[in-house]
Amino acid sequence: MTGIAADAASTTLALSLVSHTNVGKTTLARTLLRRDIGEVRDAAHVTRRAEPYLLAESAAGDRLQLWDTPGFGDSVRLARRLAQAGNPVGWFLTEVWDRFRDRAFWSAQHAVRNVLEQADVVLYLVNASEAPGDAGYLDAELQVLTLVGKPVLVLLNQLGRPQPAAGEAAEIERWRERCAGSPCVREVLALDAFARCWVQEDALLEAVGRLLPEAKQAASARLRQAWQARGRATWQAAMLLLAERLARAAVDREVLPPAGLGGRLREVGAALGLRHEGIATPREQAMQALAERLDAELRAGTDRLIALHGLEGRAAAAVLARLAEHYTVQEPLNEGKAAVWGGALTGALAGLKADLLSGGLTLGGGLLAGGVLGALGAAGLARGYNLVRGVEAPSLAWSREVLDELVHSALLEYLAVAHYGRGRGDWAEAEHPAHWQDSVKAVVAERQAGLQEIWQSAAAPLPAGGPALAARLVPPLQTWLEDASRDLLRRLYPQTPERLFEGDGVGCVT
Repeated sequence: MTGIAADAASTTLALSLVSHTNVGKTTLARTLLRRDIGEVRDAAHVTRRAEPYLLAESAAGDRLQLWDTPGFGDSVRLARRLAQAGNPVGWFLTEVWDRFRDRAFWSAQHAVRNVLEQADVVLYLVNASEAPGDAGYLDAELQVLTLVGKPVLVLLNQLGRPQPAAGEAAEIERWRERCAGSPCVREVLALDAFARCWVQEDALLEAVGRLLPEAKQAASARLRQAWQARGRATWQAAMLLLAERLARAAVDREVLPPAGLGGRLREVGAALGLRHEGIATPREQAMQALAERLDAELRAGTDRLIALHGLEGRAAAAVLARLAEHYTVQEPLNEGKAAVWGGALTGALAGLKADLLSGGLTLGGGLLAGGVLGALGAAGLARGYNLVRGVEAPSLAWSREVLDELVHSALLEYLAVAHYGRGRGDWAEAEHPAHWQDSVKAVVAERQAGLQEIWQSAAAPLPAGGPALAARLVPPLQTWLEDASRDLLRRLYPQTPERLFEGDGVGCVT
């Protein structure tokens, strides 16, 4: 965070992160802070003392602190001792702690004292991988927090892979019912240290704001705005990065060298399954070059997206399966060949795929639309294709089907990176939840017309202006991606306020 001189009206708010030992407090703190802090091990009582960290800062100098505290161990014993004390709060201020006799018990006392002296709101983390009824420590620890008297937000950790909204809501309701008997618990939220998104973080800050006294509401609102601005700036930067990648793929071309007689014979042999091992046809060589550039672009782009979200690790190799099915050949159509096909096609051109006309090569469906083309005849179609596309030499380019698939993959990739909790360590690819796939498909389908308009503009002739055309594609692609991803996040998290996406990130303090 960048230091800012606080003015007279600035306020410091404090959140104490507490839980039973080894539930994941430090892991969640790393995720929220977007950096490594403390020590993370699969062992009890790793954190020994409460430590404060600056979580957010507003332009007015307000500060939001996150305290990572030691875990509760023998919660029943702690609750019993508190209940026996005539004045539990006073007991914490005057009791000689068990620092040397029982270090673990002393750490738990230290956590409670931090809540008592520092916290405006308590974030109580539970292990949601177990059934609420199996959390035997829960009653005693909530009894302790009730005696301390601070408002508590219960956060569900270790939920596993992101769930559909209905499934997550059902899980929240189960834990809400389990905590219903504890007056200190004001709300239950899902906030997994391993898989959470920035819109869920905003829901956390909104809930915190509701629990604060009126005197601190203005500072809370300013801090939330700063947090939103940072998240929004990262989201917009991610959409720009993806738009630039897609634009470069859309205008990428690989010119085919003249095949000559030998090359044409190899093409025919390859089509018939007769080929010499290790000898690639000119078209195959061009396909390989195009595929290698896309592969390198995907890897580099994923690395940039990972770094943008404060993560580490290099992107795993992109698996570009069946690329041969997804390329377009832009080459002049042989009029004699077209005339031969024309006798069989007659007036049905508008309903046929262009690969029939080109002997298996896709020309682009736009040329087959409308009754005018049917009247041209096959030879006329060949001349019209060359004229419309302005192609002087054969070249390979990615088909619209590939570009659509790249958009689909880009949105899934964004979701994966944006949900990747810093507590998991270095970035590692994982399978996407099934409901993400369905949501992305629905969002892309609803905006397919706008996407095809962009691809149509990308199909313009490319003299030496490929980079210039790519630059012109970036703004409409970024707008399209922002609209699609906004709808996608709101589908996944229906309670997300629309204002979260408004603005340009200006005023963000990090």
